Amino acid sequence: MMFDKLSGLASMMKQAKELQSKMGTFQDSLKEVTVTGEAGGGMVKVTANGQQTILNCEIEPAILETGDREMLEDLVVSAANQALDNAKQAAAEKMSEMTGGMNLPGLQDAMSNMGLGPQGS
Repeated sequence: MMFDKLSGLASMMKQAKELQSKMGTFQDSLKEVTVTGEAGGGMVKVTANGQQTILNCEIEPAILETGDREMLEDLVVSAANQALDNAKQAAAEKMSEMTGGMNLPGLQDAMSNMGLGPQGS
């Protein structure tokens, strides 16, 4: 019985070490992931990377001609929030691929605390 517990602990420690060694590569790879958020039927587009950094914002000239500053501000915020949500989802998917089904206790909570994947309730 004691051997089974030690074996399980050793296996979990090995998985944790593997995960730790992959984390640096994971963080770098998130820079290469790009996602987009759109608002106003695509009139405002915001691009972000997997590290949740806004990279670009495109605004169709036609929306500028309306002169409705408040609407434009709302559209930019909406597109940016959508891009950041998409970045979180992409990062969570990449993390899931990286862990390859490793069942490490607390991994889901840690991912949520990093803003990746579904938030705990």
